[in-house]
Order: sequence, then structure tokens, then C-alpha cells
Amino acid sequence: MTNGNTTQIIESLAAEIGDKVYIDIAGWHLYLSDAKLHTNLAEKFYPILAKEVPSEAQVGEILQSVPVKLGGGKKEVPLIDLLPMKCQIDLIEVLEEFKQKM
Repeated sequence: MTNGNTTQIIESLAAEIGDKVYIDIAGWHLYLSDAKLHTNLAEKFYPILAKEVPSEAQVGEILQSVPVKLGGGKKEVPLIDLLPMKCQIDLIEVLEEFKQKM
């Protein structure tokens, strides 16, 4: 797989994640593409997807490891704390479907 092809795959994965997964803050839904978090996640998931579909535990670990700055950086919260359970399930489904297409 060439570097250009890898970049395209990551961008495609990022687009799917960004369009389907959102963070919930006080009832407001901010899609990960709008929050500029989708590409970072795609880059973290791609190496796993190259081998297998990430397990629920792996997804949780990655979401826990992504800090989201709030209040202009006054506070950082792990991404997993901002995702409703439905969105975590949606993310796993996106990853499963993407792996099938790879």
C-alpha cells in the first residue's frame, strides 16, 4: 500500500466518522468533523483496521486517549466522556463497515 493510498483511506475513514459520530454537550450535537476530531481518530484507528476490526475495548481505549479542550483550553476531557453510548456504537459500526470495504 502506498503512502498516497493510505492517506486516501484515512481521509475516507475520517469523513465517515465525522459524518456519523457526534459529541453531546448540554443537548447540543457537535459532529466530530465540525469539532475537527475525525481525522485524529481515523489516524488512530487505521493501523488497527489494517489488521482487524477494533474490539470494543480498543475503541474505548482510543476514545479515552483523545483529549478534548473545553473553555479555550482551561479544561481537557477525554473524548469518551463526551460521546453518548449510541455514538460509541455508531463508531464501532462505522469501523466494522469500513473494514469490510477495505
